[in-house]
Amino acid sequence: MHRPRTTFALLISVLGVLLQVSANSQGVHLSDTQADKIGRRLWQNECGGTVSGLTSWNSGENFASLGIGHFIWYPAGQRGPFEESFPPLLVYLKESGVSLPAWLADSHECPWPNRSAFLADLHSARLQELRTILANTVPLQARFAANRLEAALPKMLASAPAGEQATVKQNFYRVAATSGGMYPLVDYVNFKGEGTSPTERYQGQGWGLLQVLETMNDGPAVEQFRTAAAKVLTRRVHNAPPERHEERWLAGWLSRVRSYE
Repeated sequence: MHRPRTTFALLISVLGVLLQVSANSQGVHLSDTQADKIGRRLWQNECGGTVSGLTSWNSGENFASLGIGHFIWYPAGQRGPFEESFPPLLVYLKESGVSLPAWLADSHECPWPNRSAFLADLHSARLQELRTILANTVPLQARFAANRLEAALPKMLASAPAGEQATVKQNFYRVAATSGGMYPLVDYVNFKGEGTSPTERYQGQGWGLLQVLETMNDGPAVEQFRTAAAKVLTRRVHNAPPERHEERWLAGWLSRVRSYE
């Protein structure tokens, strides 16, 4: 989730995602073609579009990053400020009919205790099997990421200060209503989360989708979303504990949000 990125080309086609807007509910509906396109975009963003990039463990982190969204998986006894997302993905894949090997289907925690053990096992049959599964389920992983977006707005509205709830909701739908707006929303919520968890804060300030929507100004919706995302991510790096050296990731993060067009 924290990798340098090259500047991405404009989204190659209108995603055509249907968003049902109502006062109390929302729905994100992806066709097979749309799910594949969004999934491959996420795969490019997180893994450079490579199969090897589907299974990673970054230096200085206490979790594996797996799949097209580099979904987090903590080993036993390890937790952190970031939301764990790989176990829910496994549940989603199983419910969608994907056959998983027993070692994966029955795993509640990451089977590698640390990065050294993970890297030592990198070319094992087990990790090769996992990479094959992840490479073959790109559209399903995109749907999983879209489902996270679908659940995000009620959570964000519940977390936002009362005086900002209308702005957050308005900005969400401003972006969603544009021809390419669903890609930035799906990508960012997968990339940096909803922004609702109290543990995902540095110096009291978050960096998720909620904070981006709060920071947007009037003007073209996707342009304002892109500008606000860059501001929120830059603030995160400035607020981060010095020992995390998050400045090493900022250029890649900003390159990623520049792909929101």
